[in-house]
Amino acid sequence: MNMMKMMLNKFTVSCVCVQRAATLHTTTSTSWINRPRPTCPQTSPQTSPLRLMSSRGSSSMNVFDRRMKRQQKNWSASLQDGHNYDYLRDEVGSRVADRVYDIARTFPLALDVGGGKSHIAEHLSKDIVERLFLTDTSENTLRSRHSELPVQCVVADEEFLPFRENTFDLVLSSLSLHWINDLPGALRQIQQVLKPDGVFVGAMVGGETLYELRCSLQLAETEREGGFSPHVSPYTAVTDLGNLLGQAGFTMLTVDVDEIQVHYPGIIEVMTDLQGMGESNCAWKRRSMVHRDTILAAASIYQELYANEDGSVPATYEILYMIGWKPHESQARPARRGSATVSFGDLSKISQPPPPQHPDPPTAP
Repeated sequence: MNMMKMMLNKFTVSCVCVQRAATLHTTTSTSWINRPRPTCPQTSPQTSPLRLMSSRGSSSMNVFDRRMKRQQKNWSASLQDGHNYDYLRDEVGSRVADRVYDIARTFPLALDVGGGKSHIAEHLSKDIVERLFLTDTSENTLRSRHSELPVQCVVADEEFLPFRENTFDLVLSSLSLHWINDLPGALRQIQQVLKPDGVFVGAMVGGETLYELRCSLQLAETEREGGFSPHVSPYTAVTDLGNLLGQAGFTMLTVDVDEIQVHYPGIIEVMTDLQGMGESNCAWKRRSMVHRDTILAAASIYQELYANEDGSVPATYEILYMIGWKPHESQARPARRGSATVSFGDLSKISQPPPPQHPDPPTAP
């Protein structure tokens, strides 16, 4: 077991631990959100299921059952206590909104792709976004929106945006792009509906998400059933995201990674909350059910490998944030290669002290 723990170690950039309560404490590199429920070892990047994209043209992959995902969202929106499962979307939505405020301009018309209950819009003011279009595949989710901005809702698939080119000044997206089959095509459509010098600000789930749950289920199935099937959907790797944005036609790219860690009493609560979020697996090759013995074994493995001192277990969500601009002649561009007038070799001379100045000797009268 010690060798297994060593194999499952991983490097983390930053950590955000979420427990269900109401306060948010922020430090230099770690933020903590208290929550009364909702933590596993970490699989290596080589064993994480990642969704690979074609380098050009539209993706031929058909990984996700989009109809099933719409049904999951509709069911989640129908829950009377559905707001109890919005903690992750609310937190990520607020961080996307913070990046919009950093741009320091007003956007007359904005689009939120897969916006659901407007988790981004509730953190924006009319001084920043004057008018917002909110899209989602789930009509029930759109009915549950809560925002003070002037919002027009449109039932639309993220893979087929029903808008004309050069329409929006700002396009937003939070935690919906990871369920798209043709991610390169969706990014190209977002770039097309933006006006020149428009900006896309988004967040999506990354490849290291739920590595604790994934590893525990794989080990349990291998032990009890002699093999395993995927129970956690494949995600996009952060190393591929910049290339995808560049191929879609975006410029001045910014991609950064954050981790949010939520602590739960056990694996059952992890899976229950994922279902309440509408984030259950919808891959075509998903397994419809898991044996009871396998679940019990996975719960034991989860507790053994990842449990905290207080008995809770963590679930880690890797969040990839992205910013890309549609090209415009007013944007700064890199200088022509070879046009530099100063050599890097001269930089070392800048920090050198000047030679001492000797006063001239007095002259004879």
